[in-house]
Amino acid sequence: MGASKSTFDQISMENQYINREISWLDFNARVLQEAADSKVPLIERLRFLGIFSNNLDEFFQVRYATVRRIAQSEKSGKKVLGGVSAQVLLEQITQRVIQLQKQSVEILNAIEAALQEENIYFINEEQVPKQQHEFLREYFLEHVSPALVTVMLSKKRAQDFTDNTAFLTVKMKRRKTPEGKDPHAYALIELNPELDRFIVLPKIGDRQNIMLLDDLIRYHFHLIFSFFDYETIEAHMIKITRDGELDLEEDASKSYIEKIAESVEDRMVSDPVRMVYDNTIGKDTLSFVMNKLGIDTTDSLIPGGRYHHRRDYMKFPSLGRTDLLYKTIDPLSIAGLSLEKPLFESIQKKDYLLHTPYQNFSYVIKFLREAALDPQVQTIKLTVYRLAKVSHVVSALINAAKNGKKVLVQIELQARFDEKNNIDMASRLEAAGIQLIFGVPGLKVHAKLCLVERLEGKKTRRYGFISTGNFNEATAKIYTDYTLFTYNQKILKEVNKVFNFLEVNYKIKKYKHLIVSPHYTFSTISRLIDQEITNKKEGRPAGIKMKLNNMTSYKMVDKLYEASSAGVPVQLMIRGICCLIPGVKGMSENIEVVGVVDRFLEHSRVYIFENDASPLIYISSADMMTRNIENRVEVACPIYDSDLQEQIINAFAIGWEDNIKGRKINGSVQNQLNSNNKEPLRSQEALYQYTQNLVSQCD
Repeated sequence: MGASKSTFDQISMENQYINREISWLDFNARVLQEAADSKVPLIERLRFLGIFSNNLDEFFQVRYATVRRIAQSEKSGKKVLGGVSAQVLLEQITQRVIQLQKQSVEILNAIEAALQEENIYFINEEQVPKQQHEFLREYFLEHVSPALVTVMLSKKRAQDFTDNTAFLTVKMKRRKTPEGKDPHAYALIELNPELDRFIVLPKIGDRQNIMLLDDLIRYHFHLIFSFFDYETIEAHMIKITRDGELDLEEDASKSYIEKIAESVEDRMVSDPVRMVYDNTIGKDTLSFVMNKLGIDTTDSLIPGGRYHHRRDYMKFPSLGRTDLLYKTIDPLSIAGLSLEKPLFESIQKKDYLLHTPYQNFSYVIKFLREAALDPQVQTIKLTVYRLAKVSHVVSALINAAKNGKKVLVQIELQARFDEKNNIDMASRLEAAGIQLIFGVPGLKVHAKLCLVERLEGKKTRRYGFISTGNFNEATAKIYTDYTLFTYNQKILKEVNKVFNFLEVNYKIKKYKHLIVSPHYTFSTISRLIDQEITNKKEGRPAGIKMKLNNMTSYKMVDKLYEASSAGVPVQLMIRGICCLIPGVKGMSENIEVVGVVDRFLEHSRVYIFENDASPLIYISSADMMTRNIENRVEVACPIYDSDLQEQIINAFAIGWEDNIKGRKINGSVQNQLNSNNKEPLRSQEALYQYTQNLVSQCD
């Protein structure tokens, strides 16, 4: 896929920012580039297509829904939306999504053609070989039929349909119809998300047939609708996406957990914000369904192909074809830190840095298990944002409570789309006697902290870890994140201050080492940028490097523009949204922005300030977004160990030089490869090799 100039061309010179929604769509276009890349293994390309689709679902649930609410409020929304009215922005988004959806269909067709060269075929209900009929019939009757939800649509009866679900819209024409009655009957068949979307049929020779669940259902309409005497039957897929915002009741009689749980349920039937439909569907059928779903003119109607809900491709089966997948990597150890020896003894002597998924997340679990068993450990404190469905972290905490440790867990119940899982985990923790904190009024707690208090002699000493990512075994295999294990008593004293603030919110703490939102992040980062400006003006080494998921805070963008205008070189590695425009003379000519999209999701946040050749380096849970700076509890932690500083600086440099998976972001070369006329370098592969070298040097 070539570069897109659409974003930059829409920006006038007096407008200093790129709209965040449009920038996000540009990011998802980078994900789509991975699906289009013939060098990516075939099955992985399908999975990138699934990620693209899943991203779009969440975008419409959250961001599109927000813009839609602004449009419906009849306010211009220009200040909020970066200089464009809400209604105009809705139209721009819809057109861009239609374009991307069209590209995704073309890419899917290309992937399917390439799969055929590997003897892998997608077959529909009209292509079933006779010898596979019985297998499909048995599979349908045993696995699918009992789980199907088939709703006959009525013009008179009000009906609700759940969020982000794909449906087959069925239209039947009866053979015999009483005079004056509509000869047509309509039904919706919900594609149960618990069912496998892809049915792998037994091989015929070397040929591997795969059938989508949608087509399996079509193939068995005669069984589903056997009580209807229909002359013709047709089915088209639709998918609706609803507003993902939680609406918490002001009911003093209900607990916080009850309010969250009820709000999550309400989300399932909230206002629809998007409908994707098969573009071959009849206008009468489409109109009938839209009416039943409450779709109006401000909603986004996206014409598509025969199949939707392509996020299911994220779970496309491997088919035993390792040659069509990324080569597996074994997570490495941390140089000098053994999982077979007590961690506390080693951490007492020096700090250690974990870089997942290149290194083993088991160090986090080992740390918690050790704390749970160690008779000298008195207290364990942990913040939780997203947990794995099967969480060894939770098991370790429960283990600690059973061993008489005081365990305190701050669990964020409003972690978007993980609310139910977190409620379930909170119930397990509470049942084990663990003290829970359910957030701070008006703030989400996004900080990634663990603190252990251990009695050593007559003194209480602290151990802990601070991370850029969630304590989640599943995502640790695919998200790049840093975790610092430390015995630094000054840092850990301040980590304890954060926990104290979570317990008693009206007491604002002061920090010398940590950078903590919502009170100090903007002022501290601004001060550090100002120092780089001063250093540059005085002829001393100056520079700013940041690795982030998103950059949307206009205040922070303005500070970086100020640094650029003073001649400070600024390098930004941003995976997702970036509202900053680099390379504009007089505003941002000293700023460059690149982003890496590859097999692992870039998730770590790093801030590096040159500081007159004595770098100040932080790892952080916070992006440069208004919500992270003003509306969340976030923590950035300094890295003081010179070896660890070197590791982070080197890792940033490797990512910056990526000319295989690195793209230029914003400006006139949007999403083009980061061509630097150097030897080919794929940063994630190079970082694994770099980490291997660190371990071998220690051995």
